[in-house]
Amino acid sequence: MRTVSKDNITEAFLGYVAKDTDPRLKFVLEKLATHLHDFVRETQLTHSEWRKGLELLYAAGEISTPQRNEFILLSDVLGLSSLVDMVNSPDHGTPSSVLGPFHVLGAPDVPVGVDLIGDNKGVPVVVGGRVLTPEGEPIAGAELEIWQTADNGLYSNQDEAQAEYNLRAHMTSDKDGRYLFSTVRPAPYTVPDDGPVGELLHATGRHPWRPSHLHFIVTAESHRPLVTEVFPSDDEYLDEDAVFGVREQLVMEYQERNDASQLPDDLEIKGRLPSTFYVVDFDFVLAADTGMSQLLTS
Repeated sequence: MRTVSKDNITEAFLGYVAKDTDPRLKFVLEKLATHLHDFVRETQLTHSEWRKGLELLYAAGEISTPQRNEFILLSDVLGLSSLVDMVNSPDHGTPSSVLGPFHVLGAPDVPVGVDLIGDNKGVPVVVGGRVLTPEGEPIAGAELEIWQTADNGLYSNQDEAQAEYNLRAHMTSDKDGRYLFSTVRPAPYTVPDDGPVGELLHATGRHPWRPSHLHFIVTAESHRPLVTEVFPSDDEYLDEDAVFGVREQLVMEYQERNDASQLPDDLEIKGRLPSTFYVVDFDFVLAADTGMSQLLTS
């Protein structure tokens, strides 16, 4: 197109995309360009605003490392990561939530009932439940990856004082679909706010806090993999998570207990719990695999 204007530039761009382009790539790229062009026209974006946006992206690239991806963080705080999760979550089953940047492969295999507390300080919690089908049938042999922060709000790969796989585990559900472990209550923490994403948060009057949570990846044959996190009902940041990860179905209750005698016998720490501890009962429901599922990595 020789005469390009603000009214036809989108049409010109769409005309430049070759007809033999991969159909999905063509669809996504055309939608992206259309919305970006509409955004500029709607907001009457100025040159200085456009440059500021490019500077933010440049700064995100400069600060990113293998341990810290500022672009993922930007996606998180804009709600994009969570929206992708929700769009790809099945109608039936436990909702997915953000994977986050602190997952580590190779966590040790542990038995049902394992004690993860070890030398960790903090409030003792016994976490358990079952992995189920949407019809309520137990799924034996489901694999669960579990990880969380320590009481100081740091993950093991952030904190040199913690052992490599501290508060991380790989567990297989038993014949009744059951999982069980003891741990300490994870702490709320802030997403990194010392870079361009933090600048954006502060410029818009937002805080960088996330409510405390337990991370899970749950997989089983013939079922869709689930990447999710569960949150305590009494956390002060539950209604204002900086990365929009909270879902109503992912809220759990910390129930205070003073008697360990009613706990399962295969709980390793049963005889060593203090007089006051907490119990969490949370079931995971895995949707059937339609053949199109994939592990979310937001």
